[in-house]
Amino acid sequence: MNDCFEIELVYNADVIKVWQTLTNAELMKIWYFPQIKHFDLKVGNAFRFADDGSTYKKNWRITRLENDRLMAHSWGYQDYPGYSEVTFELFGQGNMTALRLTHTGLSSFPQNLHFAYQRFELGWNMILDHNLRQCLEDQT
Repeated sequence: MNDCFEIELVYNADVIKVWQTLTNAELMKIWYFPQIKHFDLKVGNAFRFADDGSTYKKNWRITRLENDRLMAHSWGYQDYPGYSEVTFELFGQGNMTALRLTHTGLSSFPQNLHFAYQRFELGWNMILDHNLRQCLEDQT
């Protein structure tokens, strides 16, 4: 299994708008995960999720933060081995913004379909190239 997934996309929005969309709890429910119940942008803080009945309960914590430029968080699951980290990096290009997402540690998860590399690849493409893009467009 590949250990790292990386994707870079460009959005028709300035870096401040993309940053605010990435880090606003209410907007994160739209583009990222609707189960987000609480999110406080501070290193060490845990995400809190509503219980949606899933077997795979997310266990995430903010690990790194550089305002308007970088946010990283752990990505793990309660009661399952494995630890990974997701990093969102922003690069302003005038009125446009490049976002590079890097998700490392994928091979640390159990070998089953829920943790398959292709599932992460499809998920990130949907989250970033569809959901986030649409959320940014809906704000204009």
